[in-house]
Amino acid sequence: MNWEEDYKKKLVSIAEAASVIKSGDTVGMPGGCSQPVDVVNALCERKDELENVTLYSGIAMYPFEVFKPEFKGHINFISLFIGPLERMYLKGGNVEPMSYHFSIADQISVEAGCNVFMCEVSEPDERGYMSFGPVGVYNNDIMIRLADTVIVEVNKQTPFVFGEQTVVHVSEVDYITEGDHPLPVIPEIPISDVEKKIGNLVVEQIPDGATIQIGIGAVSDAVGSQLVDKKDLGVHTEMMTNSMMHLAKKGVINGKKKNYYPGKMVAGFAIGDQELYEFINHNPVCEFAPVYNVNNVNNIAKNDNMISINNTMTVDLTGQCASESLGFNMFSGTGGQLDFVRGATQSKGGKSFLTLPSTVDTKKGTVSRIVTHFKPGTVITTPRADVQYIVTEYGIANLWLKSVPKRVKSMIEISHPDYRDELEKEAKEVGLLD
Repeated sequence: MNWEEDYKKKLVSIAEAASVIKSGDTVGMPGGCSQPVDVVNALCERKDELENVTLYSGIAMYPFEVFKPEFKGHINFISLFIGPLERMYLKGGNVEPMSYHFSIADQISVEAGCNVFMCEVSEPDERGYMSFGPVGVYNNDIMIRLADTVIVEVNKQTPFVFGEQTVVHVSEVDYITEGDHPLPVIPEIPISDVEKKIGNLVVEQIPDGATIQIGIGAVSDAVGSQLVDKKDLGVHTEMMTNSMMHLAKKGVINGKKKNYYPGKMVAGFAIGDQELYEFINHNPVCEFAPVYNVNNVNNIAKNDNMISINNTMTVDLTGQCASESLGFNMFSGTGGQLDFVRGATQSKGGKSFLTLPSTVDTKKGTVSRIVTHFKPGTVITTPRADVQYIVTEYGIANLWLKSVPKRVKSMIEISHPDYRDELEKEAKEVGLLD
């Protein structure tokens, strides 16, 4: 049987694909813009007939009904990384957050024990291979090998990406259904003057020929937009961004000086706008790979002058970085921040930057993001022993291998001027400074 005949034999309707999932099943699927939206929506319509189905995903970009509290016990949702939509349902909803480093996503895939896996894919190529698209390369391949049943939704608008473990053959899946819908995009994030200033401070520290990793957020976008005058940059990043695409189109990113996959933009996944999805489609320059390989610290460190730039939410005076929660309120997830912090600091000539505005406006007024101590429940994403550079609009604090008093003084120096005296007083009261 050729693959075209096999495809037709396995082709079912959206409703039929969703009907494959039974009570008690554990179901995995990719996150972000690669979620099989039509199958998930059809599954949600079966809520009342299902019990104890568990769905693993994350960074949701579709407002699925499953997030609502009435789905608890019917279809439970475990988020591997909290996105804005999931965040809305953390209190009283049906979203259960999970914490892990992206570099061990393969171990999570095994631990989850998903007996069913479903994902969105591209149309088959001439050999019958379907691409996992912008986010599916993350861990689709290992999940497919572990699952008893595999369901794919073929979306005509899913880009075909190249790299390692980026495709699945028609013969390797059990059910095929079809959809045709645009991929969700990230809206453009406004960049403030403060974020531009932070971006400029970081850009000044990036040499020509460096390999970069940039996280998501306004500060990261500010860095990307100010790299236009650099030369021969490379990319090794968990997430490919719009800013990287624009720099590649301008020739700033060409990967000539990379040690690991020279000439290639290495990424675990891509989330951005439609232009980015078109850029990665059949683009041999873009080398996608499972995130547990991309985020492997040893692989990151293979690139000389590896520059890691990530956002954090709040930092204490000793350099502990809280990047995923405010108190007990989860904001995002552990992700790959620490993977790249460690990879960059182990790279020859590498640098790790964690950035944040010095203050934030709250309902109770403006408060300092640099604090003497965190609120109870605050999650430490990057330990102080791993931190190299902390950047605010007031400067860069080099904390690498510094004593605690030196760290404290450096952090106070880059805090907002209105809070420096108070922070110094508190530091002395608790014994951080004499």
